[in-house]
Amino acid sequence: MAAAVDSAAVAPVEIPRPPDRYRTFTAFVSWAAPASLILIVAVLIQQAWPSVTRFGAGFLIGTEWNQVTNSFGALPFIFGTVVTSAIALAIALPVGVAVAVLLAEPGAQGVRGALGTGIELLAAIPSVVYGIWALYVLAPWTLLHIETPVTDRLGFIPFLGGVPRQTSLFTASLVLAVMILPTLSAVSRDVIRSVPRGLRESTVAIGATWWETTWHVILPAARAGIFGATVLALGRALAETVAVAMVIGNRPEIPHSVFSPGYTLAAVIANEFAEATGDIYQGALVEIGLVLILVTLTVNVLALLLVQSARARALV
Repeated sequence: MAAAVDSAAVAPVEIPRPPDRYRTFTAFVSWAAPASLILIVAVLIQQAWPSVTRFGAGFLIGTEWNQVTNSFGALPFIFGTVVTSAIALAIALPVGVAVAVLLAEPGAQGVRGALGTGIELLAAIPSVVYGIWALYVLAPWTLLHIETPVTDRLGFIPFLGGVPRQTSLFTASLVLAVMILPTLSAVSRDVIRSVPRGLRESTVAIGATWWETTWHVILPAARAGIFGATVLALGRALAETVAVAMVIGNRPEIPHSVFSPGYTLAAVIANEFAEATGDIYQGALVEIGLVLILVTLTVNVLALLLVQSARARALV
């Protein structure tokens, strides 16, 4: 009996653990971002409801944009947004990766420092300044040295024909390419720097040149990170407003040439929302914002699938 009492006396007493306030706080903050997105989408749906109920799914494939008859369709703006972003990414991606490789590799410290500073300063320039520069400098130069010679020699190709103009899809794409270059090069540079140094040294040790090491070892190892940088740059291109609105021509139709005027989702909202009257017109512009979110979400999901696929291939 005494032994039982002694064993009970020395048994450990469980002290209740205090609540983990840090974990609770981080969980709350983590859920705040998706909750904010859901709230924004809900508000936009509420404001766009008159347009949603009137046009339905036909809003996505409609090509008419007439404020007088209250006939609205978003297809020309979807086309302009996707085309300008795709051309901008096709121009900026090789340049950005090349700059990232140069900045990440040792050697030429003076050139690397000046180039890195210049690329980073591009990110600090406001969008409206890009638009003014493009309107008065880039657009006339592009018309004289690119659009006119290309249409004269390759005008038989459908998307390169037509009458060249200063304000066009191509000019807007060039502006976007310059604007997304800092994001693309900076993120790609950090990813390339994170590649283990042993990969470089072992490849050089077996006799590979710098080019062979970069092309066959470093870039494949950094492929997933470069995909991520591309997604960030593409998101910036899809949502850009002021600079694009100043040089794209703002014509609500699907152009047959990249040298013709067009329109984007963000630009039409910025240009027309202040003057929109009536529930249908305002609802159509708000629904354009919903379409922009849908396009951006679709692109991000596809890019995420590509990144996961690239990582799976890298592990095989």
